[in-house]
Amino acid sequence: MSRAAAGRTVTAIRLDVGALRQVVPETLVHAWTFVSARSGLAGSELVINEIDAEVECDNGHRRVLRGIPDVTCHQCDAPTRVIAGNEFRVVSIDVKS
Repeated sequence: MSRAAAGRTVTAIRLDVGALRQVVPETLVHAWTFVSARSGLAGSELVINEIDAEVECDNGHRRVLRGIPDVTCHQCDAPTRVIAGNEFRVVSIDVKS
């Protein structure tokens, strides 16, 4: 991050975190204060965009998973595949100019 900021102060790091990653956003934000404290990222904020887990069957039916994942389509009982919810990526960084 510091290298990407090219010497500017990083104020925020924006993440997409999928529900299937089993990350507790509040815990990650809290831990960030300790992890970044002795680095060029000290004082920066983590901004987390939580991505719902979503599945789709071969017939094109989509649904968001809530609670315990059910791997069959509720419309046609076909098996499903995960199409969203596994994300863990840095989307952007905010810097002071």
